[in-house]
Amino acid sequence: MIYHPEKYNIKDEAMQPFIDADEIWDIINNAKATKKRVREIIAKSLDKNRLSLEETAILLNTTEPELVNEIKKGARELKEKVYGHRIVLFAPLYIGNMCTNNCAYCGFKASNKSIKRTTLDKEELINQVTALENTGQKRLILVYGEHPKYNPEFIAESVRTVYGVKSGNGEIRRVNINAAPLSIEGFKIVKESEIGTYQIFQETYHPETYNKVHLSGKKKDFDWRLTSLDRAQEAGIDDVGIGALFGLYDWRFEVLGLLRHVNHFEAVYNVGPHTISFPRIQYASELDIDKLHIVSDEDFTKLVAILRLAVPYTGLILTARESAEIRDEILQFGVSQIDGGTNIEMKGYTKNKENEQDIDSEQFQINDNRTLNEIMDELIENQYIPSFCTACYRLGRTGEHFMEFSVPGFIKRYCTPNAILTLVEYLEDYAPEETKKKGYELIENKMSEIEDEKYIEKVRERIEKIKNGKRDLYF
Repeated sequence: MIYHPEKYNIKDEAMQPFIDADEIWDIINNAKATKKRVREIIAKSLDKNRLSLEETAILLNTTEPELVNEIKKGARELKEKVYGHRIVLFAPLYIGNMCTNNCAYCGFKASNKSIKRTTLDKEELINQVTALENTGQKRLILVYGEHPKYNPEFIAESVRTVYGVKSGNGEIRRVNINAAPLSIEGFKIVKESEIGTYQIFQETYHPETYNKVHLSGKKKDFDWRLTSLDRAQEAGIDDVGIGALFGLYDWRFEVLGLLRHVNHFEAVYNVGPHTISFPRIQYASELDIDKLHIVSDEDFTKLVAILRLAVPYTGLILTARESAEIRDEILQFGVSQIDGGTNIEMKGYTKNKENEQDIDSEQFQINDNRTLNEIMDELIENQYIPSFCTACYRLGRTGEHFMEFSVPGFIKRYCTPNAILTLVEYLEDYAPEETKKKGYELIENKMSEIEDEKYIEKVRERIEKIKNGKRDLYF
């Protein structure tokens, strides 16, 4: 693969080839999974060390049930070491579904005449955000089709509009973005609106498959997409999210593709991606792919556990594409973020909740239709601390600064107290009485997870302030 720095206007070292399909397959094919080696690799990860591609490939090739269970056990233990028992919650909000690309797996593809094309105007956007705030949401990811209409100025203006919506005690404190790759200047414009993470998924890291499923449109350019978050870094956006759409190609290859991308960021920018996403293909309007590489539930659970072991300090996002049952199972193996109360239909959050999903108004089918409170309630039942925390972003703990805190494990000092404080806000403002009661019982139990004792009294003081009307308190 030949890269052209002048074409993409980013520094030469960012353009060195880092996806070589033959190399990745050589690593996979030469990885031998012995009991001794698998256990050595798990132990290395539990010491909070990143795994190499070769070590990760050994875990990927592990099929013996006893060892697979040890991989999952290790992932569960590592998650608790790094993140504790908290789960960060967010909601996706679709701004527009116009698109100039033809991607075989996507309901928004330009050739789909069945899809109902919509772009939220300012009033409609405010209505959607108000509805989300009224359920307790504090963190959103705005999703845009890839179309000239959704240019950097449009994205930045929609972000400013979202931040400006206040409903009761509700407000959105963190707006992340899932949109088209931009030029460096475009990313700079979006950055000025104070976005959080900018997500761009490569979909598949296998160039031949990429060309096969991206039939036309700018997204067909593998290199332009692969280097997109380098341009974001050059523009000063040091908080980025990567992902692969599992089911397009061999899942083992995609895991190593993701890790190669992580290595690239660390080598060039001295910081990894803030999050990794691993959505599986779901039914969509006019879906047109072969099902040769569909990932089973068993392999999906395993790959999530392996990702956690491979990148101990990177957030892992599990979305409502998956069923409630699958999500509940996989949470324990390393996931740190999930969406809740999700509706991906255009203008869906103000829609009658009893109506069935309209596949011609959404990008793909979701399989977890629980309300935010239903998910909150179940998380609390299972002893997780639901969190809406945005403190790190707002205090500048991103990029290299975030790594200074998270890699030694110190970030947990802030995360548990801040998660508790955002949970108290939810319990006071939005929770039914039964959830509120269980939530406060959980909080009392989880005080012991605050490792620095001097914080315990400070947390109790701030809880009382929230009960007396104060909001947005954090460490």
